Amino acid sequence: MSAKRDRQENVSPLGRILQNTAWLLGGKGFGAICGLAYLAILTRTLGLKDFGHFSLIFGTAQALIALAGFQTWRVVVRYGSEHVHAEEWDKFGRLGMLCGMLDAAGAVLGCALAGVVIYGFAHILDLNPNYIDLAFWFCCASLWALVSAPTGIVRALHRFDMAVYVEAVVPTGRLLAALTIWMTGPSVGRFLFAWAAIDILEAILYWAMARRLCPQAVRLANLGKWRLALKENPGVTHFFLVTYAGATIDATMKNGPLLVVGGWVGTRAAGLYRLASQISQSLSKLSTLLTRSVYAEVARVRVTSELAEFRKLALQTSMIAGLAGLVVVGIALVAGKQLLGLIGGDAFEGGAAILVPLAIAASFDLASVAFEPVLHSTGRARLSLTARLIAVAALGIGLVLFIPIGPSGAAWAVAMAGFVSYLAMGVMAWRTLQKIKREEIVPVQEEGGSTEA
Repeated sequence: MSAKRDRQENVSPLGRILQNTAWLLGGKGFGAICGLAYLAILTRTLGLKDFGHFSLIFGTAQALIALAGFQTWRVVVRYGSEHVHAEEWDKFGRLGMLCGMLDAAGAVLGCALAGVVIYGFAHILDLNPNYIDLAFWFCCASLWALVSAPTGIVRALHRFDMAVYVEAVVPTGRLLAALTIWMTGPSVGRFLFAWAAIDILEAILYWAMARRLCPQAVRLANLGKWRLALKENPGVTHFFLVTYAGATIDATMKNGPLLVVGGWVGTRAAGLYRLASQISQSLSKLSTLLTRSVYAEVARVRVTSELAEFRKLALQTSMIAGLAGLVVVGIALVAGKQLLGLIGGDAFEGGAAILVPLAIAASFDLASVAFEPVLHSTGRARLSLTARLIAVAALGIGLVLFIPIGPSGAAWAVAMAGFVSYLAMGVMAWRTLQKIKREEIVPVQEEGGSTEA
């Protein structure tokens, strides 16, 4: 029984990236419009104070997901691409279900952490006591709504077209829920309940789609074969630990400043920071989409193509992403204040000073979109982790130096960390590509079963 895959054999690697990104962009473009609409409803109906509470609860859930969500989709793509190429569906299935088990273990761990964080430290974030129980259950629901493993299965199969339909459920559902809540009586609790229910629905649909695309991968029988999956994918444990650490650091950089602003400055400032952050992320949505497409395609090219084509692909995507990053900063500079006022109202126009540095940080993230896939696919995931550790140290220094300025200071700390991450990871990826140019690198695996140049 074989998986249902898209046939793109006559398309160049860059062409496949653009095709996959186009599919994602179509869905995310629709999602971005819905997102701006329901964000406007949130900010205008809740007001700055309650939107700050909503933002801190949502940000706490995202931080917990970063700690307990193991980013297993990267494992499925990195190791599963070879199984898909060889049409070894049983091996692919055992790997996918191993990652599904890890997702479930992470959700259990995350719920325990949520209890400690919410009930032990909510006062630090100045959360309204009436929201504490609500915050705990929202975090638990968010953790169980993770779709990392089935996402990896779909991406390894290069079925980005199918993913678009499932991922459209979230923005559509949130917009409909926001409109309904707006008309029936807005509250923080109602919005959080709706967001959690929609996320869980998406998770169910993602698993159903993965099952439909590759029935032999998504089978309960594969759950008990995790030891065989580990044996069939040498180095997978090391790769998992390194990428998990890297993803945790990355999420800390994205969500940590919001929590720092909430604890140091106040709930209103957190709401202002959150809206500016949401808009900057919307402007740089291409970064997320390119990362998904590039990661899957780089893993595929590393297995199926010559080293010269692999190097060419990395350089092409870096150039395209760099130009897109400049566009993001330009939009923030020219129209940032107007966007904030349009979405949030007059009370949020002061977020323009936060939006610009966040857009600069997003542009660095966008410009470096090919660096991490290059390092991961060549068995150098630990180098990307090193770069992220350097960046998080820069973020810490920046927060200490700039947080007295207020939320805009936190945003400039994020921009500084983004630049440091871009520089460090770029140098490491460039050195790796230079070795490829000299054909000094042969296909490698992570330590534990590896040979490295």
